Amino acid sequence: MTGPRMKMGESLIVLSVLLLLTPVQGGTAKEEWNYVSVRKDANMFWWLYYADHPTKNYTQVPLVMWLQGGPGGSGCGFGNFAEIGPLDVNLKPRNSSWVEVASLLFVDNPVGTGYSYTTDSGAFAKDVDTVSRDMLVLLRQFFQSKPDFQATPFYIFSESYGGKMAAAISLALHKAVLAGDVKCNFRGVALGDSWISPIDSVLSWGPYLYSINADGVNFYNILTKDSLMSGGGGKSPPKFQNQALGSLYRRHVLPLQADDLSELMNGPIRAKLKIIPDSVTWGGQAADVFSNMAGDFMKPVVSVVDDLLCVGVNVTVYNGQLDLIVDTVGQEGWVKQLKWKKMEQFKSLRWKPLHLQSTETAAFYKSWENFGFYWILKAGHMVPSDQPETSLKMLRMITNQQE
Repeated sequence: MTGPRMKMGESLIVLSVLLLLTPVQGGTAKEEWNYVSVRKDANMFWWLYYADHPTKNYTQVPLVMWLQGGPGGSGCGFGNFAEIGPLDVNLKPRNSSWVEVASLLFVDNPVGTGYSYTTDSGAFAKDVDTVSRDMLVLLRQFFQSKPDFQATPFYIFSESYGGKMAAAISLALHKAVLAGDVKCNFRGVALGDSWISPIDSVLSWGPYLYSINADGVNFYNILTKDSLMSGGGGKSPPKFQNQALGSLYRRHVLPLQADDLSELMNGPIRAKLKIIPDSVTWGGQAADVFSNMAGDFMKPVVSVVDDLLCVGVNVTVYNGQLDLIVDTVGQEGWVKQLKWKKMEQFKSLRWKPLHLQSTETAAFYKSWENFGFYWILKAGHMVPSDQPETSLKMLRMITNQQE
């Protein structure tokens, strides 16, 4: 919020009033939310916004599931209010919200992320295979309970570590759909600034920074200086016995739990939802999520992307030009390693400029059959928040919607 910093109690009162009075995209958007018990002691939270398209019914436009990074970052919080949802963190209508062209399904995963929670310390996921199995349980129940979405084109969009999870989930979902285990019209996955090949990303940092002659830059946008956010609603970051793990947590998760967002999610939004257990604090188990997934953190999933392409799943990679932590140079590095039989044709393509209303180039892209790559200009790690109009244009193109 702008202006003098209000006391927390005053902020909550103001935000509560805004939540009641602010229309969502003209007041016509419908929303639902619920929990799914995906395993014993493991409960995942989802939040659905029905599309608020100006001329079409929600069954005539795609359903997009958004997966956040971390692991431990909340899609229902950060992705929703800081990036693509109908309202921003101040509960004001967002221009270029993705709900304009698609229904949005936010899921707090892995279990323990955001409003999702475990009731046993042994129930946290430790690898993407477990994450995938949990998500299949949620999606199976979601589509069973909402048969009107079963024929709707369904896409998975992701960011950062969410892309790593999205790749594994997509392959598992493709198999489940073929087997008749999940009834949905799965059309593809988009991997945004995604942690697909950690080693390719890490090894590209030095040459990339040297090429632009920069130091002390923010990992998420090289045009800003580094500053580790404390996050967590003014609380001190959790302590880790492993200092390296603690440093990674502060780098990858805390920026997704900034004070104003934590205040919103643990105050007015919690009060609105009414189903969050008293024992659950939004983001309260994020450190446990991250530490339990630590063994999976540096493992690549390039072969999973290869498998997706080989079985015909539509895969899109999109990346912000100004991102460092998952820079575009590193992304191109692992893409060139793909064994997909059409890779040579893809590599031979020239980049095409993407324009918005003006003649200024907003992005470059190229695609061949079921694989595409978007290079988003003037964007960092969080592409939709840095370049919302370009992101919305990209969404329309990937989901085959004419403006």
